[in-house]
Amino acid sequence: MQRILLFVLTNIAVMVVVGIVTSLLGVGPATGTNTGQLMIFSLVVGFSGAIISLLMSKSMAKMSMRVKVINQPGNADEAWIVETVRKFADKSGIGMPEVGIYEGEPNAFATGAFKNSALVAVSTGLLRGMTREEVEAVIGHEVAHVANGDMVTMALIQGVMNTFVVLASRLIGSLVDGFLRRDSESSGPGIGYYVTTVVLDILFGVLAGIIVAWFSRQREFRADRGAAGLMGQPESMVRALQRLGGMHAEGADMPKNLAAMGIAGNIGKLFSTHPPMEERIAALRALKG
Repeated sequence: MQRILLFVLTNIAVMVVVGIVTSLLGVGPATGTNTGQLMIFSLVVGFSGAIISLLMSKSMAKMSMRVKVINQPGNADEAWIVETVRKFADKSGIGMPEVGIYEGEPNAFATGAFKNSALVAVSTGLLRGMTREEVEAVIGHEVAHVANGDMVTMALIQGVMNTFVVLASRLIGSLVDGFLRRDSESSGPGIGYYVTTVVLDILFGVLAGIIVAWFSRQREFRADRGAAGLMGQPESMVRALQRLGGMHAEGADMPKNLAAMGIAGNIGKLFSTHPPMEERIAALRALKG
């Protein structure tokens, strides 16, 4: 709750500052834009999608990835996975997550709106292609995501970015429209407003995506460190990442809204939610120093 309150208050504070500055510059009166209403609209639009997506994340993950939730272990492997998640959850001080398995390439993810009722799922490809120690490290990584509150953090960062995309594009659209029209008697936005807003929504949305991806990459480093702490040493996580790199696991089979919480992502790209494997391995090995 403290994290949620901090992000919301920060977002509101910046919105207020933007509103004051635009009012002093005369943006509202000059263009007919009600800056206060626009700020509220931007805040609602910016956060509503992110919050709704967060609240639905667990149910959507189960459906889209066809996750088989392990309510009662049916074999020794399932029992081991459940107990491993339980061990790490207890060590991290969080409630026991739901545990699931899904068919797919080597990967794993964690999701859910609340850290005490999250979902941790591993793929059949991961179980077939890695040793138990490596799978255990991957599970530790996902439990660390839950314990760090990364699902909430990323949703709120996305909400902040969405808010500024909506606000900035419409403020600039109003300025452009006012400059082009030069007709004080006409009311309502003109074509300049709509064209500018659409173009800037796309442009600013791309820039926001880059920023959100950068934050996601930093959370991956932290989850790696969390896994090392849960395992008692970083080498297991290093070996797991090396194995994943060798299997070319890039999370391609995961929906975009789950990719940021997966163990592997598209490597070396601005929009990648995960850092390159070699950077993650180097960061883990630096822990021993």
